[in-house]
Amino acid sequence: MGFKLDHWDYLTFLVIIAAGISILLILLWIAGLPGKIAISRKHPDAEAVKIMGYAGFLAVVPWINAFIWAFKPTDTVDIRRFPEEEARALEEDMRRLRGEEAQKKNDPPDRSRPEDDSGS
Repeated sequence: MGFKLDHWDYLTFLVIIAAGISILLILLWIAGLPGKIAISRKHPDAEAVKIMGYAGFLAVVPWINAFIWAFKPTDTVDIRRFPEEEARALEEDMRRLRGEEAQKKNDPPDRSRPEDDSGS
C-alpha cells in the first residue's frame, strides 16, 4: 500500500467497530421498547406487542403502532375464567415473558396478607 499501519490506525478501527456495535445495541433496545412497556403494564397482548415492535422497526409505521398499542388501556376480561383466575393467568404470562420461572401449581399460595382466623 505504500505506508505502514501504526497503533493509531488500529485504535481507529477498534473505535469504529465499538461505535457500530453500540449503535446496533441502541437500535435493538429501541425496537424492544414497546414490548417492555406492554409487559410492565401487564397488557394482555404483551407478546404480540413485543413481536410487532421488533418486526415493525425497519418500516417504522408498525413500530409506532406497537408503541401506541403498548400504552392502550385494557379492561379486557376473558369470560372463560373468573376474575381471580384471569389475574393469575395474566401474572403467569407476564412471568413467562419476563423470563422468570413460573410458579408451580402445587406450591402453596402467597401468604402476604394474614388471614382472619378469629371464627367470627
